[in-house]
Amino acid sequence: MKKLRVSDIRQYFIDELAAERFTVDKSGAKTIELIGASFIADESSIFGIPNDDYIKSEIKWYLSQSTNINTLADIYGKTPVAWKYAANEHGEINSNYGTLIYSEKYHCQYDAALAELISNSDTRRASMIYTRPSIWVEYAEGGKSDFICTNSVTYYVRDGKMDAVVQMRSNDSVYGFKNDYAWQKEVLENLIYDYNDFSDDTNYIELGDIHWQVQNLHVYEKHFNMVLPS
Repeated sequence: MKKLRVSDIRQYFIDELAAERFTVDKSGAKTIELIGASFIADESSIFGIPNDDYIKSEIKWYLSQSTNINTLADIYGKTPVAWKYAANEHGEINSNYGTLIYSEKYHCQYDAALAELISNSDTRRASMIYTRPSIWVEYAEGGKSDFICTNSVTYYVRDGKMDAVVQMRSNDSVYGFKNDYAWQKEVLENLIYDYNDFSDDTNYIELGDIHWQVQNLHVYEKHFNMVLPS
């Protein structure tokens, strides 16, 4: 079976825009969607150039495990509009990914997945679960609008490499993918480093593929100009 890659996904959106196949929401805004997307994330961007300064700041914020966007503003110098929209009046959000996989509150999932991989390299249980059933209540709690976009990520050691399978509810192809990819690559590389730290020299593993699976991958109308080939 041929595995799709970022270039294939990019071409899909180019073709859909050319054919004027959109969904239109109640406000009249257009969106190009790919439902059930699955591809190898072999590039750091689908459309546009990653903002390295912001990406480094967001990762630092995630690692701080603060669920307040004001911490991100202190690190980056300002708060992106999308995070302001997601937060309540106090700046609190749900989607600090570092909190979700590292904190005791959510059962130290990074450590649990690492221990599982070390104890059984053939495992299929090395998952870090980002969302939870209570998100149905918590996403709008206190004025928030933050229904966690990542569902879970599972890690596999196969053929001397570690792969990640990222499963998402929703992903914006322009800004969202770039920032989410950077985070997932960071976690995967750290997991490989920690895994190798427990191994002898003959069992070292290398970076494998990041398999990107999204229930709804999309481009908003405001970004259609970025889809058109130059």
